[in-house]
Amino acid sequence: MKILFLTDNFYPEANAPANRTHEHCREWVKLGAEVTVVTCVPNFPKGVVFEGYKNKLYQKEMIDGIKVVRVWSYITANEGTIKRIVDYISYAVVAFFAALFHRTDIIIATSPQFFTAISGAILSFFKRKPWIMEVRDIWPESIVAVTAMTNKSVISFLENIEKQLYRSASSIIAVRDSFKINLISKGVNSDKIFIVKNGVSLDNFFPREKDTFLIERLKLENKTIVGYFGTHGMAHKLDFILECAKEIDDDSIHFLFIGDGAERERLLKLKDQMNLNNVTMLSSVAKNEIPGYISIIDIALVNLKKSDTFLSVIPSKIFENAAMEKPILLGVSGETKGIIEYYKAGLCFEPENKVDFIDKLNRIRKNTNLYVTGCKKLAFDYNRRSLARIYFSILHDVYKLH
Repeated sequence: MKILFLTDNFYPEANAPANRTHEHCREWVKLGAEVTVVTCVPNFPKGVVFEGYKNKLYQKEMIDGIKVVRVWSYITANEGTIKRIVDYISYAVVAFFAALFHRTDIIIATSPQFFTAISGAILSFFKRKPWIMEVRDIWPESIVAVTAMTNKSVISFLENIEKQLYRSASSIIAVRDSFKINLISKGVNSDKIFIVKNGVSLDNFFPREKDTFLIERLKLENKTIVGYFGTHGMAHKLDFILECAKEIDDDSIHFLFIGDGAERERLLKLKDQMNLNNVTMLSSVAKNEIPGYISIIDIALVNLKKSDTFLSVIPSKIFENAAMEKPILLGVSGETKGIIEYYKAGLCFEPENKVDFIDKLNRIRKNTNLYVTGCKKLAFDYNRRSLARIYFSILHDVYKLH
């Protein structure tokens, strides 16, 4: 079976979409599939091309048995709405033309954002091959929640595109149970919707001794380190965490932020304005360095803006931290809260509630070992290798039907 996968994020980028696609495709190759990924040059989230790459019109490489085709796109940092839209469209258009020349039995296009999915749908029409839409977020609902978009005409236009994409796809792979419910409410046939949740590669993330060199370099000896590693965007409401850090008098508690995003510069300025000595903010690091940084933290922080839209969101970082047996301090309601509470892998606080945040932080730090067993169970159940095999069986069924 030949699989053609369209995604604008891929290894060596280290965000959740890149990790998911890379790890799934790697397993499919092991299962005998011929996989081609059409993507752009790695540049997320800073909008700077990674060392060793150039933003050429077309280039190829092999990664873990995966044929990777990288195409030109307009590159910008993960900030500024207009520039990012141009980025998305440029990739989608060039990727479409590049993918036309690759033989395939099945096409997968991942969303968000819409434009990649549109390319997948049009490719399916021209190549007369089934296409699968991978839904990692519900657009335009999520973008409306983050940016407070209010133009009803624009929202209606985007919703119409959304419905057309759902209708044209042979199958839909959703990453959350709540997404299936959402899609069914929009009239999508439930028989074509399958759930393959995010997870973690246990080959890369596993318990290990703390990296004492890192601790010394960051001057964090004898600290209880609360770590947030990931995108610093509007959805993550990290200014709330800085405000909480200001309220904490205990010098032994230290917050470590690692990542980039649209809000990072503002957060850095806010940190300086608040004169926070208990917060360290580092830029994003290479994917292979992330486990080392996770090893030094005592508590993993996962936070999102308070919004009903995010009740269905399951941040992938919960799986990586759980696999390394780091208890999770969660500021997300809904489906993710249910997972953490079910496995007893940490504590949950009400989003944007300072009193509750500080209370749960103090409780979790008193006995972090209490949550180790739950973290182990959570990571085992969300092993990416097993999830990739489930995904592959769905692809195989679609392939046989067509």
